[in-house]
Parts: sequence; C-alpha cells; structure tokens
Amino acid sequence: MARIRSLDDRAPEVQLGPWRLAVTPPGACAGPGDLDGVTDWIAAEVPGTAASALRAAGRWSEATPEPIHDRDVWYRTRITGSGPARLRFAGLATIAEVWLDGVPLLCARSMFEEHAVDAVLGDVSDLVLCFRALGSELDRPAKRGRWRPRMITPGSLRHVRTSVLGFMPGWCPGIDLVGPYRPLTVEPVRPRASAADVRSTLDGDVGRLAVRLRVDGPVGPVILRCGGEEIPLAAVEPGLFAGELALPGIAPWWPHTHGAPNLHPVEIRVDGARIDLGRVGFRTLSLARPFEEGLALAVNGVPVFCRGAVWTPPDLVGLGSDGTETLLRLAREAGMNMLRVPGTTLYPAPDFYDLCDELGILVWQDLMLANFDYPHDDPAFAAALDRELSAFLDRTQTAPSLCVVCGGSEVWQQAAMLGAPRVVWADTFCAETLPQRVAERRPDLVVAPNSPSGGDLPFSPRAGCTHYFGVGAYRRPLEDARRAEVGFASECLAFANPPDPGTPGPTGPADPLWQAGIPRDRGADWDFEGVRDHYVAALYGVDPAALRADDPDRYLDLGRAAVAEVMEATFAEWRRPRSPTAGGLVLMLRDLAPGAGWGVIDWTQRPKFAWYALKRAFRPVQVLLADEGLDGLHVHVLNETAAARALTLTLTFCDVAGRVAARAERDLLVGSRAALTLTSAALLGRFFDATDSYRFGPRIHDLAHARLSDADGRAIAESFYFPGARPVDQSAVGLRAEPVATGAGPGLRISTERFALGVQVLAPGARPDDSGFHLAPGSSRIIRFAEAARLPRGCVRAINSGEIVDFGHDR
Repeated sequence: MARIRSLDDRAPEVQLGPWRLAVTPPGACAGPGDLDGVTDWIAAEVPGTAASALRAAGRWSEATPEPIHDRDVWYRTRITGSGPARLRFAGLATIAEVWLDGVPLLCARSMFEEHAVDAVLGDVSDLVLCFRALGSELDRPAKRGRWRPRMITPGSLRHVRTSVLGFMPGWCPGIDLVGPYRPLTVEPVRPRASAADVRSTLDGDVGRLAVRLRVDGPVGPVILRCGGEEIPLAAVEPGLFAGELALPGIAPWWPHTHGAPNLHPVEIRVDGARIDLGRVGFRTLSLARPFEEGLALAVNGVPVFCRGAVWTPPDLVGLGSDGTETLLRLAREAGMNMLRVPGTTLYPAPDFYDLCDELGILVWQDLMLANFDYPHDDPAFAAALDRELSAFLDRTQTAPSLCVVCGGSEVWQQAAMLGAPRVVWADTFCAETLPQRVAERRPDLVVAPNSPSGGDLPFSPRAGCTHYFGVGAYRRPLEDARRAEVGFASECLAFANPPDPGTPGPTGPADPLWQAGIPRDRGADWDFEGVRDHYVAALYGVDPAALRADDPDRYLDLGRAAVAEVMEATFAEWRRPRSPTAGGLVLMLRDLAPGAGWGVIDWTQRPKFAWYALKRAFRPVQVLLADEGLDGLHVHVLNETAAARALTLTLTFCDVAGRVAARAERDLLVGSRAALTLTSAALLGRFFDATDSYRFGPRIHDLAHARLSDADGRAIAESFYFPGARPVDQSAVGLRAEPVATGAGPGLRISTERFALGVQVLAPGARPDDSGFHLAPGSSRIIRFAEAARLPRGCVRAINSGEIVDFGHDR
C-alpha cells in the first residue's frame, strides 16, 4: 500500500503533551504502576533517542558515549482528546512495551517495524513507553550461528531485529540506539480513505497509473487525477475503488545525470475532499545484461553508469532526518546518481526517498541484514523479516528512485571467506524468497541476493556485484582497476580521508585523539590510514612515515591529494566505453564521527577533497585519458545528457613549464547519451610517444592535458595524464588568485605560469565549487563559492609549490 500523505478534510490530530524520560536498572519497574518512586525525569524530544535526550540534559557525550543498552529507558506523556483513536509508532528501538492508562497496548521486538494500534481515549490519557535493556536480551542463551563475523559483536545480534550501528568497533562509534526514533502520532478514527495501492509504469511513451483505494463508509464519486488528466474509479466491491489512467506523452523520470527526474502529483477526490497520494515518476528499469555477468542497469532502455556512495544516517545520536537534504544535495552536486543504504544501518525515513525522487538519485536498498548467519528457519524471525520487507515496499511504493533491493551486506561474503561452501552461504531467503516478495509488490525493481554476490564466490569482481578494494584496502596498483574487470562495485575505494584544516575534531597525527578516528577492520593488523599512505608513496615517491614525523601538515596534504588522484583514475578507467564496469559506489558518503573517516563528506557535512575528486570524476559530460601502451593515449569523450553537444577537444603534451611537445584540436558533435573514442595518433595525425612506451629517446613531455570546451570556449571537463612521476617538488609555479565578478556572484580567478598539481582552495566558513584540481601551464580557472554574497577570505596553494596566495583580504 502507498502512503496517504494528507486529507484536506482531516480533523486536527490529537495533541501529545511534553515527553519525559527516565532511566532505571533493567527489570526494576515491571510497568507504569512501579514508576511512582522514580523521580529522576528529564525532558525528551520525540521522535528522538535516549542518547539525544541525555545529551541535551548534559548527562551523556558522544565523545565518550556511555552504554544505554544495560538499562531500561522509560518515556511518558499525556494525550489530550477523547474517543476512538489510532496510535501510530513509526519506529521503536528496540524491545518496547507500550501502555495507555496503565493497560498494555503493544509489545514490539523490532526496530524496523511500524505499528498502528486502535484505542479509546479519555479526556486526558497517560501514555508510557518502556525500552527494555537490549543487553539483557543479547545475554539470553540462543542458538549459535554456523559462522561468527569479526566485524560485529556480539553474535546474539543475529536473533534481534535491530541496527548493528554501535556494535562495530573500528567502523563507527559505540553509540547505543534506544527510543522512539521515528514519529509517534495519534489521530481520530472516523470514516475515511484507509489504504491506497498506486502503481506507475511506462509503456513506450505512455504512462500508466493503476490505483486501488479503500474507503471506510459510503461515499459518492471517486475521481483519480494525475498529469492533467482524470478518470472515475469504479467500485469493484463495497469500499474498494479501482482504475487505470493512461497518460500518453508523459514526461518520464530519469536519474539527474541522464535527464530530468520528472514527478507528477497524484490525487483522488472523494465527495469533494482531496486525498494526496504524493508524486509518482514513470520509468522503466531493467538489467542491461545477465546479473551473473555483472550487474548493469538500464533506465528507460538507456544503460546508466551508476556512481555514488554508501549512505549512513545524518544523525547517529538522535537518528533524526536533519541534514538529510544537505547531504543529498551535496551528493547530487558531486554528480552522484546512486546511493546505497547498507544493511549495517537502518531504513531511512520517508523524506529520504522523496528527496531522492526529486533530485534524480537512484537508491540501492539493502535489507537490514549484515554478516550474520541469520535464523531464517525460525518461524518468528522469518515472519518479522517478512513484515519488515512488506512494510518497506509499501511505504516506498511510489518512489521511482528505488531501483535495487538487496538481501543484505556481506552475509554471503562473510561465510565464503571463512571457507564455507555455497550450500551454506547461498541461503534460500535471499536467493528465492526475496525475489518472489519483491516481484509481488514492486515488479519494477531489480533484486540482488546479497552485496556482494553473483560469482563462483560472492566477492568475485567480474560477476554480479562486488565489494572491490583491490585499488584501496588491498593496495593493488592503479592498473588493477582494469585488470580486475569489475562488473559493478557496490562498495569500493575506502580510505581514511583527512578533513580540511580547521575542521572540528582531531587536528592531525600529533593529536592523541587522531588514531581513534581512523577506520579499521576489527582484528586486522593494518588500518585505512596505512592504505592511504601506500598510495602517497606510490604516486609521489615520498616516505609517508618520515613525512608524518617531520612535516605532518604536508603529510596530510599529500594524503588528501593521493586519495583524489586514485579516485579520479579509478573511475576514469571504469567509465571508458569498453570497460565492463557498470557502476561504483564509494565507501562512504559521510563520516560517522570526527577525524579521518571513510566519508568524502566530514561529520560537520563539509565536503573533503575526495568529494571534489568525485565531482570531477562523475561529470555527465566528460573527457578521459587512458594509457593504452603502444597504442598511445586514448581520449574518451562522454555525453550522458539528453541533448547532443557541440564541443571542442584540445589535447596538449608539454613539460611542467608549458613548453609544448605536441598539440591537437578538434571540433566534435557528441550525440545524446553517446560516447566516442579518439587515439592520440588520430588527433595528432602522426606518431608521438604519448605514453613513453617506445622510448626511442628522452621523453620530452611531463604531462598530457585534455580539455573539453563549449561553443563559448568555457571548459566543460579536463583530464590529465602523467607518463612519469608526478612533480611534487615545492618550486615556484607562479600561482595567482584575483577576484572577478561573475553572473553568479563573486568569483576567484586562479592562474599559474607552470603546471600546478592539486590546487587547494581553502576558505574557512565557505565552500568553493572545486578544490584539489590540477592547472595546466599558463591556464586559469574561475572558482565560485556556494551561497557567498561576497568573496570570502582564504588562500590558494598547490601540492608542488611552496607559494601560498591569500585572497579576500581588505586591500
């Protein structure tokens, strides 16, 4: 069933008074009647968590989070109103009991289930919620699984439907999630529309909207409206109305990289009252090849290279939605067209999917299953999981952004890596039951049994979907991104990404709190800072350990630059036309805590250098350079947009001072959602050892620079290639920065005489539209700052220069 968003004849909701919270020893109070002796109550916000309430009262800190799972947590409020009412609980974490005026109303045992309970209210009613100590539940004797994951502890979590956030040392902070973290509402019960089923499909250029509406009580005409058209719904049985509206020429929904994410409001008129069913998008979704050959998605018949990141909650303490829109808009600005919600977190609130619909971001949704051998043969567990899945598919029924439903994160991989055979790890639920359930409710979705899965081993890089860390955690050379022939990387490229200088939190390696913020796999003798250091050494020929001790600021600068280089190079490899890779999702979008976490956005929601690298790597109109050895450089020009583009391609080979060894320019017309490839030989019209493969004599160029510009000469995309070592010696390059006026507000023109590597634009309190980019010799770029009425103060510097150029100061 789809969500009924609103009824315009709706009576005011019954009011809930202020909430209070108390913490007691486990089992000390059996019910509300035992609370008279509890005097230590504090104010609490609902929706919210015990941690957020205790923090507001000054009794808890996320810097040193005290356990909450070892206690019972009580919430209490008063309801003003009388008569029949329906109480809706959108999310209770986790073992919850509810009483109304001292009478038991509900017992919930899953964090992921929603509940609706009918009751009769007096003039003033007392509502009490108790969240029993999860630690006591986890300590109960239970059947052990066939394997035990190393990342998550304790093993008894496999029996409890709760998030594993807070139970993953080295992955996220140990914050206990307890309380009514999603909205709790009370509404009168009266004759009304009680349920709706809404299905949108696209048949050629005709959108079809099939709707079924159940109404309590007698009604007159029922009219469906969408896309400027309307039809009456027919009564198919008492209280049930149905019909299908055909919409020829309807504007389809696209991921934003490939078109407009068109949405169309749906409403029903019943006896003149308006029922809002939200907005729908008309699109098709299909596999572009068999899953076993590597997951590849086509939207509206067009193959889409899916790129983005792994999503984590914007508020790990209160589990609220504040920050969701900011993060999603940053993801879209970076060119991301897919986010994956992993099975290690929780299902996002409905506004997440609404915003992804609006912004044109595809969503890969894992079920909340991760690493464990789950007891699918336990009837109670299986029933709870089925209710969880059904409810999720119902509340996202109208979301065109939802594209993949997956049976969980690293469940199959965990067992396979411990040596278990396929008969053990390929469970029937993920392989058979899940596809059946999804086909019944959302046949327009793609199902992935697990992330990863699809090959002889679940983590085989070529088949299905994989968690690819060859480049990254396993410290393989950059060439491995091609050699591995990745089909679809549902996780990849995890590094300990340092935040910008001045970001609140640990400041660097000398800070005693720095190491605590470095992500690591539990039990491993290495961490992800060591991974980053490996690529610093490989790319720049320096000793990271010595640099860390002697010059920690430069150590971090080179670390930021190395991550950016690796991410851009990997996605350039994967996006070339002949690549078998159909998608890559970086681990992860946002840090869960202060420090150098996996996120490309820090815990304050400020982009890191890695975010800017992805923004460059994910451009819908793009130019890429690929080293093809004896065949020279291949220049790939991509246009994923809906319109053909007239572009000019310039390819220059030069040294760091700008002395040109070879140069070519060509006008191109690149069709909509098309790509073309040109060799350096074809562009130059002669032999030139572009990749320094033949070595008939000394190499006369230090870099190749491809520039794609529009009819007005504005740069659309750039790409760089280095046939030898990257120049990181700190010599003068002639870096300059001067304010300029632009149509979009104040800007900063950055120019250089010599090649500038990894140009950083640092402006405390302001966000530039790019940073960490290279500048070709004798070139310039105009940088703008988000939502800045005037040019902020800051500085510009490059990795290969000792120059620091200030800007924005009073002159």
